[in-house]
Amino acid sequence: MSMVNKTILVVDDEPRTRQGIKQTLEQWAAGRYTVETAENGVEARERLLTERVNLLITDVRMPVVSGLDLIRSLAGAQRKPVVIVISGYAEFTYVQQALQLGAFNYLLKPLDKAELLQVAEEALKHEEEEQRREKMVKLADRKLLEIDPDEPVMGEAVREALAYVAGHMSEPLTMAEVAARLHLNASYFSVLFKEQTGVPFSEYVTRLRLQRAKELLVKSRLSIGEIGESIGYRTDKYFIRVFKEHEGISPSRYRQQITGNADNTQ
Repeated sequence: MSMVNKTILVVDDEPRTRQGIKQTLEQWAAGRYTVETAENGVEARERLLTERVNLLITDVRMPVVSGLDLIRSLAGAQRKPVVIVISGYAEFTYVQQALQLGAFNYLLKPLDKAELLQVAEEALKHEEEEQRREKMVKLADRKLLEIDPDEPVMGEAVREALAYVAGHMSEPLTMAEVAARLHLNASYFSVLFKEQTGVPFSEYVTRLRLQRAKELLVKSRLSIGEIGESIGYRTDKYFIRVFKEHEGISPSRYRQQITGNADNTQ
């Protein structure tokens, strides 16, 4: 994920501290990030409600709305910034409360520039990982998540079928072939599989293939054709058609929407 256009918001009621942090971060960022400031918690809270902030650096003690109040106000936010709190040695109990509320790290006054930059970089990497995890959760197929091979209802034959399919996705995988490998009648296997998994065999294979495709579209730079071939579709044209039928958009468009990167590989 690109680190361009990320926003850092610095909140401190001391102008000298606030501007010093802003200047240090801007020199380090060299245009990679936008560094903004707020002189109190009230202003910061309003901005957090209307603007996308990736990293919040806030003094822990401020009049009216403290850093702790600011962190608490983020509780119901859909997309929370990662938070670094600033405090003096005498305020460490506030730091402990901030960490309990989900702050990523803290900095003690007087601030050390090298430490500030190191912690800021770690926090931004953490925020990036959190976004990536959130996106991967959104990729998950709910139907597939409901299928648990360890459930008591799952018989040995279906467990073996699930394991075989997972390990041979790049192959044709017909129901007749899998049933034969399990020494079962195809019709009987079809009924058994649907009873125990809740989905027909062919639908399960398609869902699993598309789940894997979505993961590869996000995590890899493989071309659309390479991804399709790796999950059992012999032509990229057929893969694109199946993907569109189930997801409503093409694989390349899906990749662009999730990652924010244009894809020129089909």
